[in-house]
Amino acid sequence: MDKLRVLGGARLTGVARVTGAKNSVLKLMAAALLAPGTTSIREVPDILDVEIMARLLRRLGADVGHDRAAGVIEVTVPELLGHQADYDLVRRMRASVVVLGPLLTRTGAADVAMPGGDAIGSRGVDFHVAGLVKMGAEITSEHGFIVARAPSGLIGATIWLDFPSVGATENLLMAAVLARGTTVIDNAAREPEIVDLAHMLRSMGASIDGVGTSTLVVDGVQSLRPVSHVAVPDRIVAGTWAIGAAMTKGDVTITNVRCEHLEIVLDKLVSAGAMVEAVDGGFRVQATDRLRSVDVVTLPFPGFPTDLQPMVIALNSVADGAAMVTENVFENRFMFVNEMVRLGADIRTDGHHAVVRGRPTLSGAPVVATDIRAGAGLVLAGLVADGVTVVTDATHIDRGYPDFTTQLRQLGAQVDREVDQAE
Repeated sequence: MDKLRVLGGARLTGVARVTGAKNSVLKLMAAALLAPGTTSIREVPDILDVEIMARLLRRLGADVGHDRAAGVIEVTVPELLGHQADYDLVRRMRASVVVLGPLLTRTGAADVAMPGGDAIGSRGVDFHVAGLVKMGAEITSEHGFIVARAPSGLIGATIWLDFPSVGATENLLMAAVLARGTTVIDNAAREPEIVDLAHMLRSMGASIDGVGTSTLVVDGVQSLRPVSHVAVPDRIVAGTWAIGAAMTKGDVTITNVRCEHLEIVLDKLVSAGAMVEAVDGGFRVQATDRLRSVDVVTLPFPGFPTDLQPMVIALNSVADGAAMVTENVFENRFMFVNEMVRLGADIRTDGHHAVVRGRPTLSGAPVVATDIRAGAGLVLAGLVADGVTVVTDATHIDRGYPDFTTQLRQLGAQVDREVDQAE
């Protein structure tokens, strides 16, 4: 496992350009399975999760070319696909389960291992399965696999999601585009990454109404065509740099990002005392004084994103005052709080609430990244801690942030990566 050594005291300054969103690109790659031929996706981040998804698609019979320097993925899909997504890949990344819908609607069969990934909550696949069953699929669980069959194809249905699950919305949307008849997905998730997926599917020839709303209406078509698509910018990476700039009393301009995807995050930074201004293709965040604490409640989009919750806890840990952070999406997202406490943070948790009392400074210490976003949050905390913070299991961060160490250095941070030589 790699680890990052972070020397506290640096101000983040400069320009950070954001690439395509991890949470979109992985689903766009899965959507390529719906159309024989070559689909091209641009603005692809050079991260570990993209490579894992590429391996999975190759296992299913597709040819995947990845030009890392250009940020381009090309997925060439054969007429006949495999339908088994094995545990050795799916366990490494929960997003792998989104091949379930495309495989089932395209081939009539899908054997997908139960997903793994970050330890931030159960995030079962019940919503995915229940929706596909309504569309006529026969689904069982055998030997750790979701075994799905629809030999006569899927049929349109009206599906109500008890929770606006992003993964379930994506899986059902991709399944519906080739189903017979009309599918209505009510209480659908509205994240920008779902809108991006819907736009790509429309370009492929799908008929989808209600994009960006909580009700998606999909009229199934007989076939789709491959396309070239530019992924939506990564709002979580952009939000991470924005919070980091404010925490370190820095001055960072984030480019290739859409301000409307981060409205509530930027509003919170302004409430905390940072200065935020829109610039061409992005926004600029500056802070000169110690920030004020801000209460945050995580919710599905357009609410405050759960993926930025660790960063706002880090911000509140050094802000003036006390704040309540409420986590409504993932029950285990506070797992990293114990690591923040090792850095001297004053945090008390009770169920899905955390009370954070800000301190003038934190103290560097060895900590462990439990997931992608927790790792990034701990690094931001290390930037405002006294001394050196060592973040182990840093490969988690690599799953969501391209060139994380390089970008931090370019912004003025003193961060080094080394291989953990633990016995």
